[in-house]
Amino acid sequence: SSQLGSTASIQSPPRHSRIPRRVHAPGQDVFASAAMIKCILVVNNQGKARLARFYYDVPVDRQKHIIQTAYRIVSTRIDDQSCCFAQDESLFGPDHKIIYRHFATLYFIFVSDSAESELGVLDLIQVFVQVLDSCFENVCELDLIYHFDRVNYLLDEIVMSGMVLETNAELIVQAVKETKKLESDGSTFGFS
Repeated sequence: SSQLGSTASIQSPPRHSRIPRRVHAPGQDVFASAAMIKCILVVNNQGKARLARFYYDVPVDRQKHIIQTAYRIVSTRIDDQSCCFAQDESLFGPDHKIIYRHFATLYFIFVSDSAESELGVLDLIQVFVQVLDSCFENVCELDLIYHFDRVNYLLDEIVMSGMVLETNAELIVQAVKETKKLESDGSTFGFS
């Protein structure tokens, strides 16, 4: 599993491997120094959002503006001459960075604060794409459109509330398969 910098201590289900966390002094605001992912966007080559997940309260009109601006920033860069990191202080402030990858017809864009490791987030994008590819057998844009519920579930296995939960693609796929098996068996998860 990769390391994504330091993030706040949170409890998670035991099946997830944990990422090393920063130790906080008593009384220190954990989230003030927590490395966080602010939003995750998947946008096609025409600028249409296929997945938009914001981990903080953003009005809908502002979300649209963020999606359009982030797409404009990453789509105007030349892939083979630019790195996968960008910034727009007017949009996100000086403490944020845009990390993205372009795969076929889709841009995978993560916006995080400056405490998050850029290379770690780049690796996280690769894990997300790898999990999508495993679950959809050669994922394409239509899979994100028609199976948005499954895509959101997969994303929840990786990132929740802006905090990275899991970076091991095999464990994520295994958890999804276990859940799918429970659903097909008609499990009520302990409820009658």
